[in-house]
Amino acid sequence: MNVSSGTNGRSRSAQSPRLLILSLKLVLMGLMLVSIPGCNYFLLLGYLIGGPPQIEPLFEKETKKSMTDKDVRVAVVCFASDELKFKFDNLDHIIANRVTNQLAAKKIEVVPYDEVRAWLRENPDWDTAVEVGAEFDVTYVVYVDVSDFSLYERDSNSLFRGRCDAIVSVYEMETGGDGERIFSRDLNSVFPIEVPRSASDVSFDQFRMEYIWRLGDEIGRMFYPYLNGDDFNHTA
Repeated sequence: MNVSSGTNGRSRSAQSPRLLILSLKLVLMGLMLVSIPGCNYFLLLGYLIGGPPQIEPLFEKETKKSMTDKDVRVAVVCFASDELKFKFDNLDHIIANRVTNQLAAKKIEVVPYDEVRAWLRENPDWDTAVEVGAEFDVTYVVYVDVSDFSLYERDSNSLFRGRCDAIVSVYEMETGGDGERIFSRDLNSVFPIEVPRSASDVSFDQFRMEYIWRLGDEIGRMFYPYLNGDDFNHTA
């Protein structure tokens, strides 16, 4: 009898916090509902049930295809001129590696960039993204063609502002190693958007890493959903 009583006591004790949280949520929902007009009731209810709305990626919107579909495999490659790579060593590999990791983090099956980079090193005369796609037997190749890249504010060596102009394309591979471009988007990335960062507040290496991470996400968002309100407004 004592054992049963103790068990019931623990059960009621464990349920109490959950009941309290549920009650607080219901009260909060009630307060929010009475403070908003008309059809916004349904928007709020959908938000509370399903979470914040997501933005459909541009690639899916324009092609009606998805990189998250079953049996889809992706490779990423980036091109930058010798002039840019002289200023920013391995810029093409750094960007491609970052985008690859970002896609993988969003559950897109992607060829590890170490493998792509090894092939590029062994085939320095490669010419098109389709060649990369044929080598790795992928469904799509994301090709980032960088035309300009900088980390300092214009006409300054004491203020940081990352900029990258590029064309982001996707090639869909076909049987026999052929492929065609099915998606293309201009990228005009600027960070920070509002005001530049002072070089006295952050080191060059730290800002470069921060910007590359952001740039990878800007490119990646063309291919996976992201939360409404988090848009970078980076495409033209």
